[in-house]
Amino acid sequence: MTELNFKKGGGLLPVIVQDYTSREVLMLAYINKEAWEQTIATGKAHFWSRSRGKLWLKGESSRHYQIIKEILLDCDEDTVIYLVEQKGGAACHKGYRSCFFRRLRDDDFEIKDEPVFDPAEVYKK
Repeated sequence: MTELNFKKGGGLLPVIVQDYTSREVLMLAYINKEAWEQTIATGKAHFWSRSRGKLWLKGESSRHYQIIKEILLDCDEDTVIYLVEQKGGAACHKGYRSCFFRRLRDDDFEIKDEPVFDPAEVYKK
C-alpha cells in the first residue's frame, strides 16, 4: 500500500470530506498516522483534533458518523479526500449539513443554509 507523506505536514495531513453521492464539500479536517490507521481499520472517518490534541471519531458524540465509501490521494501523497455517507444529515458541529454554511456577500459573511439539528440538544452543553 502507498504510504501517506506525513513528514511534509509535521505529522498532520489535511482531509477534505465530501458527500459520496453529491460531492458536496462537508468539512476539512486533519489526520495523523493513528487516525489514518483507524479510518482504514473501521471504515469510519477518524481525525486528529488539533484543538483537543487527541484522536477523534467523527460522530462519537453526535452519532453523525461518516462511513467511508472511497478515499482519494493527491499526487504528492500529502492530501486526502474522503468520500463518505454522512449519517444523521449533518457534518458540522454547529448543526449544519456542511461546515461551509456561510458565503461572502457585500463584505460580510451570511448564513446560506438552514441547520439540520440543534447543537445544544445533540451535545447537551
